[in-house]
Amino acid sequence: MKVAFTSDNIAGASESVFQAIIEASQGDAMPYGNDESTALVTHKLSELFECEVEVFLVSTGTAANVLSISALTPPWGSVLCHKESHLLQDENTAPEFYAGGARFVGIEGENAKIDPEWLKKAVTQKIGDVHSCQPAAVSISQVTEVGSVYSLEEIRAVTSVAKEAGLPVHMDGARFANALVSLGCTPAQMTWKAGVDIVSFGATKNGTMASEAIVVFKQPLEEKGLSFDRVVKELAFRRKRGGHLHSKMRLLSAQMIAYLTDDLWLTNASHANAMMAHLQEGLKSMPGVKINTPAQANMLFCTLPLPMIDHLYSEGFAFYGGRWEEGVVRLVTSFRTPKEGVDAFIHAAKSFAERTV
Repeated sequence: MKVAFTSDNIAGASESVFQAIIEASQGDAMPYGNDESTALVTHKLSELFECEVEVFLVSTGTAANVLSISALTPPWGSVLCHKESHLLQDENTAPEFYAGGARFVGIEGENAKIDPEWLKKAVTQKIGDVHSCQPAAVSISQVTEVGSVYSLEEIRAVTSVAKEAGLPVHMDGARFANALVSLGCTPAQMTWKAGVDIVSFGATKNGTMASEAIVVFKQPLEEKGLSFDRVVKELAFRRKRGGHLHSKMRLLSAQMIAYLTDDLWLTNASHANAMMAHLQEGLKSMPGVKINTPAQANMLFCTLPLPMIDHLYSEGFAFYGGRWEEGVVRLVTSFRTPKEGVDAFIHAAKSFAERTV
């Protein structure tokens, strides 16, 4: 069995999500989020996060990220994120466009995680200097772009620096469920209880067709002296202005409800993570293979001998390579990745390695 490990975006949607869309399509409902299903999503996410939240559904992760940031940052501000973050590397110029020209500044740190000491320097430079953009927000990626996961302690270390500087914190949670399963904690513990103010709650990579949630937390914002009501109001207008207020919002809401029902989101993420753990275990002891950043969720960067890469391609396996240093490839598993496919990849790589030793 040949399997693609290019991205978790290649997987379709869970069957229950499609069934929910079909059922939600029956009959009429008020448009633009004024329907019962959308209200139910907010209720479910409030329960999930154990606090009062405001929810804005959009259909892409890019929209969730850039709209969140735009509501936190003035045009003369800077958003501090890791230099390898998705916001800097893979959102084109959408962040700057939606934030009205605000600057995005890359911060150092190992394994694509912001180093709190580097962050301290960034939040204190040229404060009040009209000639310089002013620190306005911090954004972290969970899971990171190299497959690592911030621990709760690491999140709190970043948010503590931000809180001292009076800066709101955004979490890019495109793989939120994968990180949560990896840490074995609650959604509340990984977000507002750790000092996160707003999260892009990703679902599309993990089982929906096109449904992402911007979740805004009241308590941490107000603890920083920031207005929850202002952020919520801005998001409402910015979502419409940006073309992301869907008229048939109930079809996005139906997906999110199905995603959260019977722990589908956790089941899907657990499978993806388990397949990556199995894949990594199979690769790590092979001659010539180097695990660059040990995978903690469902993404792995590793260095393979160039002939092995060519062999795996010729065998019909698919994965990303060539974008980074020579020999570095990215492998990603999804909720649909079959164990038989992982075993076949390991077997093909191992057989080639043994023949060439």
